[in-house]
This record gives sequence, structure tokens and C-alpha cells, in this order.
Amino acid sequence: MLLHIPEVLSRDQITQLRSALDAADWTDGRETVGAQGAKVKHNQQLPDASPLRQRLGQLVLYALARHPVYHAATLPLRTLPPRFNRYEGGGHYGFHVDGAVMALPAEAGQLRSDISCTLFLSEPDEYDGGELIVSDTYGEHDVKLPAGDLIVYPSSSRHRVAPVTRGARVASFFWVQSLVRDDGRRRLLFELDGSIQTLTQSGADADALLQLTGIYHNLLRQWAET
Repeated sequence: MLLHIPEVLSRDQITQLRSALDAADWTDGRETVGAQGAKVKHNQQLPDASPLRQRLGQLVLYALARHPVYHAATLPLRTLPPRFNRYEGGGHYGFHVDGAVMALPAEAGQLRSDISCTLFLSEPDEYDGGELIVSDTYGEHDVKLPAGDLIVYPSSSRHRVAPVTRGARVASFFWVQSLVRDDGRRRLLFELDGSIQTLTQSGADADALLQLTGIYHNLLRQWAET
């Protein structure tokens, strides 16, 4: 499921993040990937051990925890702490597929990457190029969102970042292991949850809503992995 989730961050949060990131010390993004990824990755990244990355990552996680659409769409079980990258001067990232299993920090085990997430921190008019291009069975989808908006998509998708030819594209990115591994089942649950919310707001029959809510939770109970 390729899903645009608007306004994950407030304007004040975006300003706070950008102020810190614009003054940050960046490193070569190829230091954080394997040999195959290094061949196609040309960007800058905050070092994983950077206290700034950890502090700003906590701010992103706090905003995500308070966003109901994000939770309904991803059903997160584990989240790799957010990272931050910067593309400028022709920087790009060629087509690749994200690693299936990633180590969590502080020897906290591992995460299966079900969902990839990019949180845009630059406004679209601040830079040329830099589209996130996600390839799936329906073709290629170009994504370039307002600052504070999030795109989520299956980690199994081939994707790339187009070259940035003017300005700088700054973003946060991270991966989620969902309670529900299968993307099709997550989509079904998300759509069912959305229908329940809409019917609730319209004052629909309470007994029918209770039945639908029960169906949602029974499907989640059947499909969830913990």
C-alpha cells in the first residue's frame, strides 16, 4: 500500500528539525549501506551514532505516535529509529530494494522491514528533482510531498531518489515491522477502520458499528504477529 499521510509534523516541529539539520555535520551516506547499495547511493546522512540524530528521531517518533492515520495504516510492532538524509548537487539514489532484516540499536534484536517510510522536511519549491520513485505492479509513482508529510510503501518495492539539481532535499526515513506482515491484509484493515470511523461520524446504527468493529478486531487478532 502506497499511502500519503499529510501533516505528521506541525510547522513548529518542521522549523525545529530544519534549524538543527541545516547546522548539522553530515557524512557520506554510503557509509551506512552494504557494497551493493554503495554503488548507487550518493547522498549525505547524519551518522547513526550522532546524538542529534537520536534527539530528532525521538521528536519524529513522538509525532508518529500521536497520528491516528499513521497507526491505522502501519499497525507498528517495531520501528527502526528514524534517520536523516540530504540530497544536493546532483545527489541521488539509484533503484534498490531495502534490506529485509535490520538490527535494532542497543542489542534490542532485529526488525523485519515490512514498511518503508519517508518524511519530507523540505518544501517542494526548495529544490528541483529529488522525487521518490516507487515501482510496483501498477508502474512507477513519483512522490514529492510538502514538508511534514509522510509517504509509506511496502519495503519489498523497488524505489529510487531522482537527482537533485537545485537546492537541497532533506528528509527523515525509517522502517516498520508491522503486526500484520501481509500488505494486502494491512490495506483491508486500514480501509475497514476508515469505514468504521466515517460511519461513526455519520451517526450510523450502533449495533451495526459494533458488529463491524468486532470484525476488524477479530481479523486483526487472526492476522497479528507479536
